[in-house]
Amino acid sequence: MKALSSCLLLLLMVSSSLFANADKIENEPDFAYLFAYEQDHGLHFAWSINQQEWHIIGPRSFVRCDYGTWGGEKKMYDPYLFLDENNLWHCVWSVNHRDGTFSYTSSEDLINWDVQAYPFVMDQGNCLYPEISSSNSSFTISWLSGDDKSIYKLESKDLIKFGSTVKGNDSDRLNLRTEILVNDIKRTGTIHKVPWVVIEQLLRHAQISDYRNQLYSETTAQDPQRFAGLKGLKATVEVKEEKAKPISDLLMGIFLEDINYSLDGGLYAELIQNRDFEYNASDRREWNSKSFWEIKGEGVDFAIDTKDPIHINNKHYAVLNVKQKGAGLVNKGYGGIPLKKGDKYDFSLFIRMGASNKGGKLKVQLLDEKENIIAEKAISRATNQWKKQNIVLTAKESADAAQLRIVPESEGIYHLDMISLFPQKTFKGRKNGLREDLAQALADIKPRFVRFPGGCLAHGNGLDNMYRWKNTVGPLEARKPQGNLWGYHQSAGVGYYEFFQFCEDLNAEPVPVVPAGVPCQNSSAGGAGQQGGIPMCEMDDYVQEVLDLIEWANGDKNTKWGRVRAEAGHPEPFNLKYIGVGNEDLITHIFKERFELIYNAVKEKHPEIEVIGTVGPFSEGSDYVEGWKFASKLGIPIVDEHYYQPPGWYIHNQDYYDKYDRNKSKVYLGEYAAHLPSRHNNIETALAEALHLNNVERNGDVVIMTSYAPLLAKEGYTQWNPDLIYFNNNEVKPTTGYYVQKMFGENSGNLYLPSKVSLSDNNGAVQKRVSVSVVKDENTADYIVKLVNLLPVSIDAELLIPNIDLAAVTADCSILQGKPDDRSAKPTTKKITGINEVSLPAYSYTVLRF
Repeated sequence: MKALSSCLLLLLMVSSSLFANADKIENEPDFAYLFAYEQDHGLHFAWSINQQEWHIIGPRSFVRCDYGTWGGEKKMYDPYLFLDENNLWHCVWSVNHRDGTFSYTSSEDLINWDVQAYPFVMDQGNCLYPEISSSNSSFTISWLSGDDKSIYKLESKDLIKFGSTVKGNDSDRLNLRTEILVNDIKRTGTIHKVPWVVIEQLLRHAQISDYRNQLYSETTAQDPQRFAGLKGLKATVEVKEEKAKPISDLLMGIFLEDINYSLDGGLYAELIQNRDFEYNASDRREWNSKSFWEIKGEGVDFAIDTKDPIHINNKHYAVLNVKQKGAGLVNKGYGGIPLKKGDKYDFSLFIRMGASNKGGKLKVQLLDEKENIIAEKAISRATNQWKKQNIVLTAKESADAAQLRIVPESEGIYHLDMISLFPQKTFKGRKNGLREDLAQALADIKPRFVRFPGGCLAHGNGLDNMYRWKNTVGPLEARKPQGNLWGYHQSAGVGYYEFFQFCEDLNAEPVPVVPAGVPCQNSSAGGAGQQGGIPMCEMDDYVQEVLDLIEWANGDKNTKWGRVRAEAGHPEPFNLKYIGVGNEDLITHIFKERFELIYNAVKEKHPEIEVIGTVGPFSEGSDYVEGWKFASKLGIPIVDEHYYQPPGWYIHNQDYYDKYDRNKSKVYLGEYAAHLPSRHNNIETALAEALHLNNVERNGDVVIMTSYAPLLAKEGYTQWNPDLIYFNNNEVKPTTGYYVQKMFGENSGNLYLPSKVSLSDNNGAVQKRVSVSVVKDENTADYIVKLVNLLPVSIDAELLIPNIDLAAVTADCSILQGKPDDRSAKPTTKKITGINEVSLPAYSYTVLRF
């Protein structure tokens, strides 16, 4: 399934031809020595004829460890390479100096490696210097553990299931690691005598990888040299409408995950931070239930209690012991509360007086930056039972960073929880709704679907942090908040009901993603990496949870879970058609075993639902290969692909989907973006993404859905760059990439019209930077032409469509253009008459609709 650029494919063909005849060259050795060692926490190779002079094979590693949290945790220590009697290579290594696991993988050619496994074999202690050997079709893995370097071992028949760990002795250790000087640096590893052809294959792979990386590292910064002397070009675009083919009408969508404070503190319109007093150290080390709340003034003690809460899922609440009037409980929201003059705000809280108090009264105030009161109203007397109180506050003045102050009007003990402030102006006027300007920016993309709630958020930081949909429906005070693996808190205020409601408001298909019974491979909780899955004895209950989701979404209001939906205010079904199972998981035995249980149950009980599977986190590698094999074996209708690549990758992989088998799973490109080393969005990244979308649209019969990622990011609160839309409390700041998504979303079609592009310059580098996609929207009968010019010169293009006099046609013309590093460019739109000849500015994306 992996695609290669034409020039890379040519290099492969030439190289293969040369090396195919290697055994006929008499002056080459029959055998050589291969040294396998760790460098920069990856597996590297060097070769030698005489074991004296060693030559490295490429600068990059052949295996990287995928165990651990993101980035620096993914390390390889002391790899041990072994060749069994069936000529299969095995490699084991330590993943760190703490955990009771090792990593294992295998390969037939030392280039293409199987999915890694991380068996937990020590309840206490670590696994250091692992070794592997085989005898009588059984494998033995031994290692050292603890400060005393005690020896342990286990047996395995298939290296999928592992036997019990037992104590070993010195005879169980082979001790074949040796030290070698490689480029004058002492390295430790294992030496293997191999046929010379093995060395040749490794050298060839390294050469191809280097060449490919050179192509992918191309940026517009080299354009002055690459296109020196290039003048304006001419082009002819001939549209072949007779060869039209149907394509997906769901191609453009959005992926909504709570990363970068996208939801809490962002799209979710709640203005109070830690409204439920449930912040804790699992969200962020320095947080607790009092975080973002403070007492201003004297005579009030502020504590947290858990006795008789409003709901078991919302255990903590504030206790104010008021000894004298005047002080107040203050919250400044997410970096200040934005207020607009004349706007109304819904305030609510749950209140209960202490047992010895007869009743209390509160004054609720909104203060501007100078602590002037700009809104104020009293809460009626409370009782000794929890009761929700609601008032409406009207802002007398605007403020960018206001604060909420709650002032007790009498002495006594006050219990407070779920303190909330919402603007009445939310998207579509929804209660518990979404921030109007941000939601509208998403609506303007005209997405055909919304994927939610993740992403890595869906399968969570360990088994206990998986996103469980049932915890996010029902009354807000009954929902179960939890830590967000992106380093903050999930209030569950935007739960499954709100996600589905937003899809309905956008006229977009809901695409919920449930965990495949395994946590995020980057988890830090409960070990790291793919630390296991839901115990198999609990999987029946989990499978039923997934089936219950479908009933909640689509069931009649008289069904158990359909009734829960109806009671929330939506008696009619949501008409769910798709469900994602898993998110860029490692395609391990643990994953496959659990995914198959879920998939088969959904397929049996709900054949009308299309399941979207996963093929790992990258566009190549062991999980990608194994993921596609698994999808083909099960006949999964759609698989979710993810990749974040530099602009050069998109330029040199324009045929990426041309080679995909149309009879196998369809593709949902669920996460992608063009990344420069600076990790900024600009015209260069936007045009690279437009180029790719043109190529995806051409393959809209196999790629049926796409969504850029991540979608939203709050300034000052980001964990990931780049993102499609940046925002703060008062502004929405779309990027150049956003405008590409919007221009595509506004101009989708369901019929692809092939076209032939002829340029006046045949230089391959020039040809690769010009792209055309022509579609037709059969609902409106409109033709839509999308043209990308990723060159530093303009192009005069002649457009030809049979039986249409384009010289007399009036079209809507939208153009996004700028210098490559322009980060603030916006498209311009105008009507033009006569589109038989169109000028494409340098570094531009043009859309014609007529």
